[in-house]
Amino acid sequence: MAREKPEAAADAEATPERSYREQLDFLNPIAQPLASRKLTRKLYKCIRKAAKHKQLRRGVKEVQKFLNKGEKGITVLAGDTLPIDVYCHIPIMCEDRSLPYAYVPSKSDLGAAAGTKRPACVIMIKPHEDYQETYDECLEEVSALPLPL
Repeated sequence: MAREKPEAAADAEATPERSYREQLDFLNPIAQPLASRKLTRKLYKCIRKAAKHKQLRRGVKEVQKFLNKGEKGITVLAGDTLPIDVYCHIPIMCEDRSLPYAYVPSKSDLGAAAGTKRPACVIMIKPHEDYQETYDECLEEVSALPLPL
């Protein structure tokens, strides 16, 4: 068994990652507003910085709990999560509280940006002074995205 693990890790590294355009084929119908390729990269960068400072909320239960408590931040949702019922209430909660949110195409990339091997379908980025400039850029661009009808 010990020999299988390094081989599996090598296989995972050898598999080519899908491009942004290829990931768009797997989106849910509710994945609006979708972040552009450039904004997606900025959000991943901000998530990586927030993960270093432990300023992330990861997963539906945790994000929902802190939204209910009134915590502020940018909510990032994965557009390829199935079934939709798992997290379809999160955007409504964000709109009710006037918090910005955006979808990115891949839950595995979202989890990787957060520093875990597990995919993540929802992440909330909390503001922090060490990466405030990056956070403000993301906040401005996510807020400018048109909300779905």
